[in-house]
Amino acid sequence: MSITNKPVVYWGTGRRKTAVARVRVVPGSGVITINGRPGDNYLNYNPTYLSSVRAPLETLGLTKEYDILVNVRGGGLTGQADAIKQGAARALCDLSPDNRKPLKSEGHLSRDPRAKERRKYGLKKARKAPQFSKR
Repeated sequence: MSITNKPVVYWGTGRRKTAVARVRVVPGSGVITINGRPGDNYLNYNPTYLSSVRAPLETLGLTKEYDILVNVRGGGLTGQADAIKQGAARALCDLSPDNRKPLKSEGHLSRDPRAKERRKYGLKKARKAPQFSKR
């Protein structure tokens, strides 16, 4: 007896800088849980981070229909928030293929390639050189 129903849990992985977020989207009431803590508490009640995390659901108008459960590692809060956004968008694409076009047009599915530039020898940081003395 094989029933080919869609799964109740939808997974997505998001990355930004050195942050990696494993995101689960499950039917619920719009609660965001990050590393076992409430989302607003984890993101220090920062409205920019909170709106970034909720953006994929708001784009599709599903803010009160799905919960977001996240495990995130690495990076800082900015990188983690953007990684969660991308992971949630990927999970919502798994939910329905019709969701892909609006999420892509809003830019939620694109990976931000910017990362810290490596340090070069002879310099103090990636581009900061020691003070030059003419004499």
